[in-house]
Amino acid sequence: MLASVAAAQTSTMSLTQVLAANNSTLSMLNSLLATQPTLTNMLTMAKDITILAPSNDAFSKWVQNPTNKMAASNSAMLAMVLEYHVLNGTHPSSAFTTTMNFIPSMLKGNMSMSMGSMNMMNMTMTMVTGGQVVGGIKSGNKVELMSGLKEISTVQTADIMFSGGVLHIIDTVLTVPMAPSTSAIDSQLTALAGALKKTNLLTAVDSLRDVTIFAPSNAAFQAIGSAANTLTEQQLAAILEYHIINGTVGYSSLLTTGLANQSYPTLGGGEVKIEAVGGKVFVNSAQVVITDVLVSNGVMHVVNNVLNPANSTATPNPTATTQPIVFAGVSSATSVPFTSGISVTTTAPSASTKTAAAGRVEGQIGAVGVAALLGVVAAL
Repeated sequence: MLASVAAAQTSTMSLTQVLAANNSTLSMLNSLLATQPTLTNMLTMAKDITILAPSNDAFSKWVQNPTNKMAASNSAMLAMVLEYHVLNGTHPSSAFTTTMNFIPSMLKGNMSMSMGSMNMMNMTMTMVTGGQVVGGIKSGNKVELMSGLKEISTVQTADIMFSGGVLHIIDTVLTVPMAPSTSAIDSQLTALAGALKKTNLLTAVDSLRDVTIFAPSNAAFQAIGSAANTLTEQQLAAILEYHIINGTVGYSSLLTTGLANQSYPTLGGGEVKIEAVGGKVFVNSAQVVITDVLVSNGVMHVVNNVLNPANSTATPNPTATTQPIVFAGVSSATSVPFTSGISVTTTAPSASTKTAAAGRVEGQIGAVGVAALLGVVAAL
């Protein structure tokens, strides 16, 4: 009730006044902002922004993880996390719809930092033009926000207006999207991670800007498992590059509209065709089964078949429950290929089986984003 009263009375209040008025819920955020004078000053001067403010309970959950607790005490790391909670534009709860909207945040460019014995200077935190995004959607009478690894945070108190925009109190700290190679491991796409490692494409893929990656599931790689030992490194690299559209970030909202029913050049040079039909999305003949795994340089969608650059004319049968394998003469393997030496770090919501129409995955927040950044998932 008190939060609702505060929300109704803050349209002419400054950000500083709003944060003070809601200190009973946001005291941990206020304490963290006090260690970030440059960012705090920028926020108090900013106009037309939306602040996603984690509650005390959200931060309490977050710092229970030792890695996050360490990050909270590191100025550069903390600044990165907080910047991801500031969206460009004023977005009241009424602006969100039942279609996922992807909104750029203040998180941009590089971060220079070190932590203990780890030298992490000049890390590129996002290579998405305009800033890393947060997904927002109306679910019933609530607004849900999707961050890295499809983690979901719910708005608890909406529309606390201040002179520079609007603030929403959220129940979970957002997960900063990480590099594709790290996100693949955290999403249990271990075959993809291993294939990238085997072909020495890890750094190249992670360093691209504005990408859409169609990531074959482990089951998709297992279905062509007999080819694992016969493909040369160059052949495997060509297959992987055929799954990447460079220069276009195709979130799910675009796959069914602006990007649908068109062909796009891939990193390897060939073209893939995106089709939206019957409530499903296909890339050539492979179906998108999980959408919108946000990564540091774009977005990753999971597909249920491995694409074949030598069979680029493969088309889907939208009414079929499965699509045929597009590699001739192959058979499935008893185990998932390319996974030797790849350690699974977590089971994120992005690893769950969902249809493209779902557009989001429910789940509890994890510390995997920050943990990955700090080198905890150094398996590669």
